[in-house]
Amino acid sequence: MSRLILLFTLVPAMELILLVYLGREIGFWPTVALIVVPGVVGAVVAKSQGTRVLRRIQADVAAGRVPAYGLIDGLLILVGGVLLLAPGVLTDVVGIVLLVPYSRDWVKRRVRAALENAIRRGTLRVFPA
Repeated sequence: MSRLILLFTLVPAMELILLVYLGREIGFWPTVALIVVPGVVGAVVAKSQGTRVLRRIQADVAAGRVPAYGLIDGLLILVGGVLLLAPGVLTDVVGIVLLVPYSRDWVKRRVRAALENAIRRGTLRVFPA
């Protein structure tokens, strides 16, 4: 819980400092463009990537396979899209990494390994709906 609090206080503070610095270096309107353009582009890319992943999940289910990678892909695309909608340069960079298929594959392998380790150790908690 303390990591989450640190994340939600430290990241916005770092984003604000970076945006003020960029505003001074490149000007007000280019800084505004750095906030708005990635959000719009991210929404479009997240929609197209999300649709592609949804089709793959549907194909897996229709073939009787568990769509494990598709579900992780979908989650990473969702997180990437949300990060691109959040104002800031750092969140935009992470959001782009999660939306680009090649870098998302790298993250996906790490997430899957972490989930497998948590299941093996018995530390993964799943709460009932």
